[in-house]
Amino acid sequence: MAERSLRAPAWLEELVRTTPPPVPWRDVTRFAVAVPAPLAVALAVGGDGALGAGVFATTGALAATLAPQAGPLRDRLRRTAAAVGFGAVGLLAGQYASGGGVLPVVVVAVLALAAALISAVNSAMSLGALQLLVYTALASGLVTPLPQWAEVSFFAAGAVWATLATLVQAATEPSDPDRAAVAAVLTRIAGLLIAVGTEGSDDARRDLTTALNAAYDRVIRTRSLAAGRNRELSELAGVLNAAAPLVEAAVASARAGVHADPHDVTAVHALAAAVTGDRALPPERPASLEGGPPQRRAVRHGVRLAWAVVGDPEERAGAAVAQPRPPWRERLRDVADRTLGSPDTRDFAVRLTLCMTIAEVARQLLPIERPYWVLLTVAIVLKPDFGSVFTRAVQRGAGTLLGVLIGSLLLSFLPRNGWVVVAMAVAAGLLPWARGANFGLFSVFQTPVIILLLDLAVPGGPGLVGARLVDTLIGCAIVLVFGYLLWPQTWRAPLDEALRAAALALDAFVEAAFGGDPTLRRRARRRTYRALTELTTQLQRRLAEPPPISTRAAAWWPVIVQLERTADAVTEAVIAVRHGGEAPDPAQVTVLRRALRELEDDVRAHRPPDDAEIHADGVLAPVAREVDAARRLVRGAAPGRRPETAAPGS
Repeated sequence: MAERSLRAPAWLEELVRTTPPPVPWRDVTRFAVAVPAPLAVALAVGGDGALGAGVFATTGALAATLAPQAGPLRDRLRRTAAAVGFGAVGLLAGQYASGGGVLPVVVVAVLALAAALISAVNSAMSLGALQLLVYTALASGLVTPLPQWAEVSFFAAGAVWATLATLVQAATEPSDPDRAAVAAVLTRIAGLLIAVGTEGSDDARRDLTTALNAAYDRVIRTRSLAAGRNRELSELAGVLNAAAPLVEAAVASARAGVHADPHDVTAVHALAAAVTGDRALPPERPASLEGGPPQRRAVRHGVRLAWAVVGDPEERAGAAVAQPRPPWRERLRDVADRTLGSPDTRDFAVRLTLCMTIAEVARQLLPIERPYWVLLTVAIVLKPDFGSVFTRAVQRGAGTLLGVLIGSLLLSFLPRNGWVVVAMAVAAGLLPWARGANFGLFSVFQTPVIILLLDLAVPGGPGLVGARLVDTLIGCAIVLVFGYLLWPQTWRAPLDEALRAAALALDAFVEAAFGGDPTLRRRARRRTYRALTELTTQLQRRLAEPPPISTRAAAWWPVIVQLERTADAVTEAVIAVRHGGEAPDPAQVTVLRRALRELEDDVRAHRPPDDAEIHADGVLAPVAREVDAARRLVRGAAPGRRPETAAPGS
């Protein structure tokens, strides 16, 4: 009983629990070199002008260094461009957010509203929206002898330097780690098929389980660090989901001692090479297998399913029809749906604008020595995406407080010379490791970097330690009260409700897709993708929570991906029919709709769906395949989930 009374509350245990991530040594090296290098050059040159140039170049290097995450180089550069571009806008706008009066309040409110709406567009824009607010806050407190054009120029120069470091790292990387993890699953499947009937069969099966765990952990962890829908990660999750029947068939073959067709082993290796991008998938996939043991036929069936997802255009909507680029009006409507048309986006825009406005008023009215730090704290804590407000506020607030203490103590002992660069390099090098743990630990090391940088530009005395702590507490209090407590709808993320709503919207889309009214079809499609956007928003909010909340939410992500893929498959089927494909059998459409409605019932009742396979042909074959995959993922644990993981929605 005594031990029970000493335990912390469950919510607090969940809040502080974290799993130490692996150390990304290549990122650690890049951060430690790229971030402090401009400042080191400025200190070596000497002079107030050089120091101001070094400070702004380092801010640009920091923005461009933090932006890239695991993924293709084009996505890293897109995120870098968004971070640097919006950061430069923030530097310019920050000049109008300094001083007193009504103008700074209006500027901050307008920028906060814009940041909230921009962050709903996609992952890169969400990152850019954060940089817009952060650098607006920084610029409102930075005073240097440089003209404004020089400040922005040196900021851009630092960003170019950090981007070059990213390009060098990308050029020397053996492969994209996310794709490599997914390809490893296919390689392990091939290894298990080869090991059938040998003493190494059990070890090969365990290696496959380990690869599945690593792949889902890797892809889901990367997803949890990104805001909005990420097409690259959704495709990788789709490959993992499509590989599930192949995994089951390979395990069944190993248990029964039935050797797979050698062509299937070769095909699985080809799939792995196609996922990593080493080689293109051959144009012809293996033909269906009619004879032989059922395990061997199941392996061939699994290979064909995975082949269809990885690269066979003929199986996409039953016809090799390229999906046309939507007209600009339709793309504009989609953006409007994700921003102004989304209730969550509108609510978040109001909360962010309110908090930033109150922070700006506090900056002007409170007698504090570094008032811009309140604005900066609110911008960092209330990150402009849809993560958990409470978790971010507490974790980032606690991390920022500790970071303020560390940075201020370093300034108390370190001379303003090369030792500052060394301390900054150490703190910056820890950022990529801390980012994989949780928001609080990331703030612990991010804050000293900012403090060391700002103190060089605007020197202060040892009394700033207490002042910064007070400023940070004020900013966190603003977020918790005006960004969380006043908004009960933010206290939980209704993921189950959003998932059921998406399933019902998808059912209505299937009903309207093959009717005669294009207006109803277009409206149903927009409602479906809007529901999927809301579902992704709720998932993102849950993923921002600490384990086990985020783990339970992550278990739903493969299902969400399958619903997105189903909507895409329905859209492609409509296009195929429009281009001369045979219209689907109404009876098969009815079967698909019944399966989707039953899936919604299963989610609501937390029960597994039945094992009946959905049969469809023609343009509906890919749709049926995606619905089957979603039902399979709801029916059992997603491949790679550990047995001790709680069931989704529990």
